[in-house]
Amino acid sequence: MFKVSATSSLALLQRRAACARVVVPAAHFSTERKPLPISDDSLNTDTPYNICFVRHGQSTWNRDNRFIGWTDTPLTDDGVVEATVAGQMLEKSGLLFDEVHTSLLRRSIRTVNLVLMETGQEYLPLHKTWRLNERSYGDLVGKNKKEVVMQHGIEQVKSWRRSYDQPPPDMKDDHAYNPANDPRYKNMLHKLPKAESLKETMERSKVYWENVIQPALQEGKTLLVVGHENNLRSLIMQLEGISKQDIINLSLPRAVPLAYRLDTNLKPLDRPDGKLDEATGFLRGTWIGGDQAVKDILDRDHKQVYDTSIKENLETCTPKVDKYKQWADVLSSSRKQGGEQRGRTVTGRLPHLGEPNGRLPKASMASQ
Repeated sequence: MFKVSATSSLALLQRRAACARVVVPAAHFSTERKPLPISDDSLNTDTPYNICFVRHGQSTWNRDNRFIGWTDTPLTDDGVVEATVAGQMLEKSGLLFDEVHTSLLRRSIRTVNLVLMETGQEYLPLHKTWRLNERSYGDLVGKNKKEVVMQHGIEQVKSWRRSYDQPPPDMKDDHAYNPANDPRYKNMLHKLPKAESLKETMERSKVYWENVIQPALQEGKTLLVVGHENNLRSLIMQLEGISKQDIINLSLPRAVPLAYRLDTNLKPLDRPDGKLDEATGFLRGTWIGGDQAVKDILDRDHKQVYDTSIKENLETCTPKVDKYKQWADVLSSSRKQGGEQRGRTVTGRLPHLGEPNGRLPKASMASQ
């Protein structure tokens, strides 16, 4: 199992970005509100966060720059490392969860498993629902994003990908990746979308938020939601109150935890610095990997889709370097450092190299 320090986590995220930085202005907040209480029964005893969102690690079609939607693409080796690093960031943060929510798609489910292995919380209840599936990209599914940009133009593709209420063209019944052919949806064929806008994605995710996630938060539980970019955008749009006009400018990176402190009305409390995040300019949540690393990743991702002057695939732009081995070496090196930045021991799993042995941590689930 890999181990990474907070510094190495940031370095790994920066390694994923190969592009220029864009400065985003920050805003200040002054309203004081009462924090949502964390239950005495919660495992989250060391942090004030109530909910954390994580997008899955790199899948095969992320790597290939293809529209995915409900297609059940697996994680790549790089995606496994991304999810592992996300889990180690959470371990270093001290944030523990009471339950986890995710989609029916394996790139998200495997990310959950890898994250929980790193936090030592494989025992947690895991709730899977189609309502947290990625949005349906309709007839675009399987197509190369940059080729679609060259065919239809930047503004049209950006509208299909990021706008509030414009869906892509409908998927035809004989489409090679029609989810109607997938046995997991056998009993809900009447609910399968031909294509979805963010608005339509939000309509289904909102049902799950109001009926499942919201009651759990009100009970004082701390939740982990692992999902997909557009479905998470729909949840964060509701949470943050982002306007229909502004949501087109919000993108989310893969496998970087975004943690929120909420008030008693389940609205985000301000960040400790009183500013919006510098990575997107919209959010009051905290990027566990740091704002700057997220900015770099998002800029790289934007160029990967929209900059038609770049011919190389930025997801695989170092073909002569075994990135998996490179990241593994960095992680292995950080494990040997130990010292003050070492992680806590979680009872029930073998400690990482450099962790202390023989004492129970605050987060221990050992019997009294």
